[in-house]
Amino acid sequence: MKTIQIINTGLSDYRKIWDLQKKLFGQVVRSRSQNYLIITEHNPVITIGKSGNLNHIITDLAYLESNGIDVIEIDRGGDITFHGPGQLVGYPILDLSQFHQDVHWYLRNLEEVIIGTLKDLSIHGIRIPGLTGVWVGGKKICAIGIKVTRWVTMHGFAMNITTNLDYFKHIIPCGIMDMGVTSILEEVGNNIDRNDVVMSLINHLEKIFGVKIKKEWNYQDIQTLNL
Repeated sequence: MKTIQIINTGLSDYRKIWDLQKKLFGQVVRSRSQNYLIITEHNPVITIGKSGNLNHIITDLAYLESNGIDVIEIDRGGDITFHGPGQLVGYPILDLSQFHQDVHWYLRNLEEVIIGTLKDLSIHGIRIPGLTGVWVGGKKICAIGIKVTRWVTMHGFAMNITTNLDYFKHIIPCGIMDMGVTSILEEVGNNIDRNDVVMSLINHLEKIFGVKIKKEWNYQDIQTLNL
């Protein structure tokens, strides 16, 4: 059975995790036998994808910097989004040649993992035709943006659990003018244990991708890997 090794970093700097993704990407390309999933939660940062528009940041950049919100242009698909405390961020580094060499298949499966996870919390997550991600009504609860090179994936998804949604007021999320954002906390009205959400997500990942989750590392143990 195909396996995915999980790396759980805790609260992290975006650039450090981006560097980690690149290292794991190189490992997967070389080996064609390993797959990884980074589970993390970022310090406040706005990321701008390849189709992003700086005009979708509607707050002065100096104000953002003075309030500890980084702004980074990155190489994933998609427009602009926010990452911060209270999110469940996942970066699958998968060799799709072991699964199915189809980017749309991969995106729909990621969405299905999130929809199943939300269903476990009695939240009805949906797709919206023509848009990527998962929505509750007209509000996005999980953004998805990826990069695929040589059929190996990078970047991934960001699901709002207890995220302070005021951060999203600094941007036009994903460049979509007429839709808002929400969180698990906003939908259920009480705090949900993050670990419960992670375990639910892992269960759906195993089922939908037909994999076995092997092991969990902490970030400080990464230097022991032969990357």
